[in-house]
Amino acid sequence: MANPIVQLDRSQITPLFLQIYQRFRQAIAEGRLKPGDRVPPMRNLATELNLARGTIEAAYQMLISEGYLLPRGPAGTIVSPQLAHQRPRSLAAAAPSVLPAQQGGPRGFLPFQMGMPALDAFPQSIWARLLNRRQREDGTATLIYPDPQGYLALREAIAAYLGVSRGIACTPEQVFICPGYRTALARICQVLMLPGEPWWFEDPGYFHAKDCLLASGATLAPIPVDTEGLDVEVGLRQRPDARFALVTPSHQSPLGVSLSLPRRLALLDWANRQQAWVVEDDYDSEYRYVSRPLPALKSLDDGGRVLYIGSFSKVLFPGLRLAYLVLPQAVQAQFLAETIHRPHDCPYLLQATLTDFMTQGHFSRHLRKMRNLYAQRREYLCQALKEVFGKQLRVDLQAGGMHLLAFLAAGETDKVWADRALKAGLSIQALSDWRQSGAGEQGIMLGFTNVASPTQAQRLAERLRTAVQG
Repeated sequence: MANPIVQLDRSQITPLFLQIYQRFRQAIAEGRLKPGDRVPPMRNLATELNLARGTIEAAYQMLISEGYLLPRGPAGTIVSPQLAHQRPRSLAAAAPSVLPAQQGGPRGFLPFQMGMPALDAFPQSIWARLLNRRQREDGTATLIYPDPQGYLALREAIAAYLGVSRGIACTPEQVFICPGYRTALARICQVLMLPGEPWWFEDPGYFHAKDCLLASGATLAPIPVDTEGLDVEVGLRQRPDARFALVTPSHQSPLGVSLSLPRRLALLDWANRQQAWVVEDDYDSEYRYVSRPLPALKSLDDGGRVLYIGSFSKVLFPGLRLAYLVLPQAVQAQFLAETIHRPHDCPYLLQATLTDFMTQGHFSRHLRKMRNLYAQRREYLCQALKEVFGKQLRVDLQAGGMHLLAFLAAGETDKVWADRALKAGLSIQALSDWRQSGAGEQGIMLGFTNVASPTQAQRLAERLRTAVQG
């Protein structure tokens, strides 16, 4: 009989060793595995799950290195007794949660779900080979305390990549590895922000970022976005005293426009004069279909006022949970002092495997492949929506990104469309939910990256039409 704690989904893009790691963490957080409980021997669990022993060993080593499991030689491996002294709530926070939008579909996500890369195109065999090699050769490295700033070789690879692809001149010492975008944003608040300090925030803007900032005690000043991006002049009129600005300059979230050069210069001028901080979320910048990717705002930052956030979740796979901060040199010491006293939830094996994936050229090849693939899949969905909906939808095709923005005909309500679509198992998002002002044209957003053929695009568009007709 299958182990009830380790129920694997072999159709998911998430590697099996990482699924095992997540299942054990969740079982510990929920109390199904208690401090002192003995876990199955690696050989037995490998036989039970029909997996290579190395896969089980990779998961166990991650759990051991993070303090969840304790090896006791011939006596076996147990759940660490030290966890008995931790509050259940803190353990539950560490366990991965499953959002409703991630529960549908055979591979754990719904059609049109935003932010989900093309899972069928990820080079799983290459990743598995690199991971297994690291596990064989670096076994003891997983047993020591990790570098709180992140694996040095990975930081070196990121700094080299940013210099070539984004025009950012930085050193590995300026790069901090974080377990996800929101952790990076929260860390900025913890180190640099006083409670209640005002932020310029794009309107419409990324709602997860809004929630993170509000939870951290920020005060948000919604600044409108037009065809040139964030309207800096409005920000100067409404909140010239702001201490922070959060922007998505390369591909505005969610409208897809780029921040114009005059506004980039105006934003940096304000930050330098005000001694304010600009947080650049460079999501989706790799995927631009009409020209080369634009240089990052950080590449213009002569005054050291831009904090740059990048992530691998959308370009590789979301289960990786690795993001990075690039900091001005003036605040490196502050961030390092704060980081040392916090748990580092970025497993060494994943960081080391990603390092090899980048330094051996697989990452750049994967990005080139995805740009061509996504341009094709975007066209599939765009044409299908036009054929199925006609004048009921107007697709606003932007230069890049991983989703389509379509505006509704007069009299239609985007929140109604989104609610009806979700009930039918389709994950579109209402543009209204990304606005703070509430005013503006009604629109929907649809992820296209996993629409693999014109036939599938047509079928999904017809499903959406049936759903929203009520």
